[in-house]
Amino acid sequence: MPMPENSPLWVKSSYSMQNGDCTEIRPHPDGRTDVRDSKDPAIGQLTVARAPWAAFVATLRADA
Repeated sequence: MPMPENSPLWVKSSYSMQNGDCTEIRPHPDGRTDVRDSKDPAIGQLTVARAPWAAFVATLRADA
């Protein structure tokens, strides 16, 4: 899912259900991506480096 590199906003997948049970992502300008649980954002986020995130997304797309 392409997004602006300096986006301060959390984004949900267009495949997410309306019940709120999903993950949200927020990209950083340097390629890192934050990931959090939309049900409980107060617990924090996981920050993933560019290469592992790209590999994760590629795997999801290949399995879709």
